[in-house]
Amino acid sequence: MPGIGERLWQQVPVGTRQVVAVYGEREDSPDSTLVLYEKRGSAWHLIRSWPAHNGKRGWTTNHKEGDERSPVGVFTLSDAGGILDDPGSLLPYTQDEEAFQTPYYWDEAHWHDFDYVIAIDYNRLPGTRPDDPTRPLGQKKGGGIWLHLDHGDGTLGCVSVPESAMEYLLRRLDPEDTPVVVMGDRANLRA
Repeated sequence: MPGIGERLWQQVPVGTRQVVAVYGEREDSPDSTLVLYEKRGSAWHLIRSWPAHNGKRGWTTNHKEGDERSPVGVFTLSDAGGILDDPGSLLPYTQDEEAFQTPYYWDEAHWHDFDYVIAIDYNRLPGTRPDDPTRPLGQKKGGGIWLHLDHGDGTLGCVSVPESAMEYLLRRLDPEDTPVVVMGDRANLRA
C-alpha cells in the first residue's frame, strides 16, 4: 500500500480486506487525505479518496487527552452512530440525537460534526457505542477519536471528511472485511 511502511503494516490484522488510510500532510498540520483501499484476491485497490482534516496541532505517537493531535497508528473500525438516521451502515449504528449533540458553546460551523460518526478504536472498547466513555488505557490517554463530518479545519483529535464521504464509508465498510484505519503524518506512516 503506498506510503505505509512495514512497522504499521505489520499491525494490520490478518484477514483485513478494507483499509482507510489517512495521510497527514505534516506532523504539525491539520490537513490530510483519506483514501479507501480494498483487497480483491491478493491485490489492494484504491476505491475512493477525499480531502480530510485531523487534529488542529497535527499528529502524535503519544496521544494525550486535550493535546489537539490525532493518534498515529492502526486501529480497527467497529461501530458507528450519529444524530441522523442510519443511512444503511454495515457497521452497528447507534442513532441518538442527544448523545451525539455537539456542545452548545461550540461555534455554529461545528453543529453538524457528529451527524454521522465512525468510532476509531483508539483507547475504547470495540463493540460498544461510539460515545461509550470507557478508556482501557486510562483517561489521560484520551479517547472519543472518530471519523466525522468536516467543518473546514482541524479537529480536537478526530479525522473529519465531507458528508458524502461519511455516507459512502458507512455504506461500504463491512465488519466481515475487518476494516481498519491506518493514520498519521506521511513521515510516521512511511517509518
